[in-house]
Amino acid sequence: MGPLTGFKMLDLSRLLPGPYCTLLLADLGMEVLKIEDLAQGDYMRTMGPVRKNDGAYFLTLNRNKKSMTLNLKVEEGKGIFYKLIETYDIVLEGFRPGVMDRLGIGYQELQKKNPGVILCSLSGYGQDGPYRDRSGHDINYIGLGGLLELTGTKETGPIIPSVQIADIGAGAMMAAISILAAILNREKTGRGQHLDIAMHDGVISWLSIHAGKYLMDKELPKRGEMHLSGRYACYQVYPTKDGKYMSLGALEPKFWKNFCEAVGKKDLILKQFIEGEERVRIIEEIKNLFKTKTQKEWIDFFKGIDACCEPILTLDEVFQHPQVIHRKMVIEYEHPVEGKIRQVGNPIKSSLFPFENPIPSPQRGEHTIEVLKAIGYTERDIQRFKEMKVI
Repeated sequence: MGPLTGFKMLDLSRLLPGPYCTLLLADLGMEVLKIEDLAQGDYMRTMGPVRKNDGAYFLTLNRNKKSMTLNLKVEEGKGIFYKLIETYDIVLEGFRPGVMDRLGIGYQELQKKNPGVILCSLSGYGQDGPYRDRSGHDINYIGLGGLLELTGTKETGPIIPSVQIADIGAGAMMAAISILAAILNREKTGRGQHLDIAMHDGVISWLSIHAGKYLMDKELPKRGEMHLSGRYACYQVYPTKDGKYMSLGALEPKFWKNFCEAVGKKDLILKQFIEGEERVRIIEEIKNLFKTKTQKEWIDFFKGIDACCEPILTLDEVFQHPQVIHRKMVIEYEHPVEGKIRQVGNPIKSSLFPFENPIPSPQRGEHTIEVLKAIGYTERDIQRFKEMKVI
């Protein structure tokens, strides 16, 4: 039982942004029913390493969900969808703008069937505006949104982040927050609504402090020269003797003081935010310092020093780290088809609703018949739907 138990959602999305959003909600107890087409379903099923039927990417994103196959291009399929939203009254879709209307299941139509329906449309550029119909991916949204221009160093140029910032942070999480807000509003007023979430909008909001500064002083931030992206020695990535790296985040003066005293550089304490050639020289000085020890030696060195200095770990090291293990950020459970599964756990920790073993990700269409019977269709109806290729 989770805080969202009793709420039911239809998930029409595929790939990463939508399924990550519904994963967050499903982990919190919402009943999420994936609506997949008859031909292929969620494209993510075939991506990444495949052990038997589904790929690792799909298994990671779709625990605690159900799956139903449904042909939304035929009238009978639309009729089933209309019946579903009588109880599954939250809908997430990730199509291009206009597709839901062309299918006959846009917000205006759904609202006629259920005035309290909440429809969340998650797209690249939103449901309106000159870029409404443009295709795109994460790299395009963070590029057009200015985030990519600010990522990297002066020497490297823009660097593609290792995780999909627009898809996950600016898209999926914004969608999840908006859906929760819409649920709260409906609990108070009884009214549904159409949520228009654009990943590009989310990227702009992620600029936060950089945008706030620029909009005030009109000075363009420069890649690798911002306070938290390489400008100062106190907030840097440093290579070690063995070719690994350490992260130093001694941003507050007290941490910088602790760091300098520990490494024998007391003369640098008052030069934390010095500018000009001295700033560059200090960075080089600390860089040379870190090259005198291996990463393991630095880990041991800083074990009892309060200076915000930690190793940069590889994934195998991350998942063996005692903090990760203690916080149960890796979970293990048995999948009926794929066998033993290990994946990232839920980051939300609560005293009221502890997360138990998850329900394994569904096979495509696994719950179709179960759901149809639950909303009133007979065996004869279901057989007819099969013959007509509706399900």
